[in-house]
Amino acid sequence: MKIRPVILCGGAGTRLWPNAKKHQAKQFIDFGNWTLLGKTLERVKASIFDAPIISTNAKYLRQVKQHLKKHKIRKFKIVLEPAKRNTAPAILSTALIKDIPNEQPLMFLAADHLIEKVGLFNKAIKKNQKKLTHNNIFIFGIKPTMPSSEFGYFLTRNNKVTRFVEKPKEARAKQIISKKGYWNSGMFYLRKDSIINNFKKYQPNIYRNCNKAVTKAKYKSNVYYLNKQAFTKATAKSFDYAILEKTKDINAIKLDIPWSDLGSWKEICKMYGRNKRQYFKKKNVFHRPWGSYVNLFNGKEFLIKELYVKPKGILSLQKHHHRAEHWVVTQGKPKITLNKKYFTMKPDETIFIPLGSIHRIENPYKKPVKIIEAQVGSILKETDIVRYQDVYGRVK
Repeated sequence: MKIRPVILCGGAGTRLWPNAKKHQAKQFIDFGNWTLLGKTLERVKASIFDAPIISTNAKYLRQVKQHLKKHKIRKFKIVLEPAKRNTAPAILSTALIKDIPNEQPLMFLAADHLIEKVGLFNKAIKKNQKKLTHNNIFIFGIKPTMPSSEFGYFLTRNNKVTRFVEKPKEARAKQIISKKGYWNSGMFYLRKDSIINNFKKYQPNIYRNCNKAVTKAKYKSNVYYLNKQAFTKATAKSFDYAILEKTKDINAIKLDIPWSDLGSWKEICKMYGRNKRQYFKKKNVFHRPWGSYVNLFNGKEFLIKELYVKPKGILSLQKHHHRAEHWVVTQGKPKITLNKKYFTMKPDETIFIPLGSIHRIENPYKKPVKIIEAQVGSILKETDIVRYQDVYGRVK
């Protein structure tokens, strides 16, 4: 039996756009002729997978259908949530649709994860298929590349999950990694009957109401419109809290592959930094007295640049009216002014420059400084620079 991929595609992406009234959901952002949902749809074309099911809401239905068409996926089902109820009801209601046999393996994927080395990932899915039972759950762990407070972790004994740790502070994350902890990727792998049995046992309210929502759903053109009255009665809980923290039968599939949920501008900057060769164009290089910069990608209300600050180069002390900036240092040790603070940064460190704050980059050393910069805002032009001081005489 093939594995049925279920793509959870309801996220709003508010972490990237905290102050914007209208913002793009992360899975639909064009990062350069590709989106995270598009990459996910391409992954599930592998021969181990059956036709995908996409769990989303009415607001995203048009964009989901556009993506399916663009990626030439003709066989699919869409399950539409009538209200936000977190991942537990979303996962259960997709599993309950009637064209999934009880023993079918289901692979739950987030629409907004970037996974590289897909071959290794799919191999791990296939390898563990025979181990699925009517009760157990497999979750995917990613070997951490650094201590991060942006991800959850889990600890294991003999590949059985013994403990979850939700987004710890960096010092605690270091301890967890020293105990061979893995990032919790939020991807789940289990059979349909295991989902049903776990929800019946640990979350009877969610099971009862989701079952009603599916039974009373309207079905038209491959889309299940879940019954609103029943679905809104289901308790809003994440799958982690609802099931994973209650059941004892959780197995870990540990992966050492490049993975990111691109949930922060730091992660996005790093992704462009890793792949800058494919975005680099000579015509987008601009020279300045302090060094140069290259525009790597101009997106919708964001612009990614790489700054090169030559030895002894100093940018003007400046502010912006229309944009905030996120910087990730990739080389050198720049000295940074941010309002009344003055400090040195090192490679892999990141900083947020809020809209309207006064800032400057200096390179007092002999080695060049390189910074990947994400500008986020309504106007992303060089005209939006107000200079206060400039060693090259550019203050008007």
